[in-house]
Amino acid sequence: MKKISVLDRILLLITGLLAAYQIIAMDGITGLAGWAYTIAFGVLLVAGLLIIIMGFEVLDSPWVVIVSTIIPLSLSLGLVAEYLPAWTIPYLIFVIAGFLAVVTTRLASPEKLATFTLAFVHGIAGMLIFLLPIVFALSGRANPGFALVGVGGALIGVGGLLLSFLKAGKPILPQKTILTILPGLLLLMTASFVAGFQLG
Repeated sequence: MKKISVLDRILLLITGLLAAYQIIAMDGITGLAGWAYTIAFGVLLVAGLLIIIMGFEVLDSPWVVIVSTIIPLSLSLGLVAEYLPAWTIPYLIFVIAGFLAVVTTRLASPEKLATFTLAFVHGIAGMLIFLLPIVFALSGRANPGFALVGVGGALIGVGGLLLSFLKAGKPILPQKTILTILPGLLLLMTASFVAGFQLG
């Protein structure tokens, strides 16, 4: 396991500060959307702090994949609740069912089924985070800067898949490479989300 460096800790600290700022900046958003955004950025903040304190070894925990699923599910739920309110209940059902499916398959299913379930749930949430802001920005239903949330969605998709397949024992890239780029990827992702929400 790669040892966490000072630079890694600095990048993760900035990521945590941005996540904390975004939680405060969401003050004007109420209801389910507000709660969903707060949970997503709250989990991101806590995850970054845990890595800073405990090092990359914390990623060995079997709960990492389960907890990391909360971020894209919560963020996508917030976007649906805020921008596609008619789809809120159906998507909320998907979020709950998807999260329970990830937990169940991760703890008590064959590895192939667990990996497929994770990729499917992450894929749906990730595509929503990627496409919805870009479509709304291009169609004029949101300011052009909102498209940056979609950029963050693409980055969270990449990061999620890298970590998921690493935990599944089928890494897309060598473990050292993934851990080297992870802090920077998390920072770029969070910066994109914050900028997109502020400009949108």
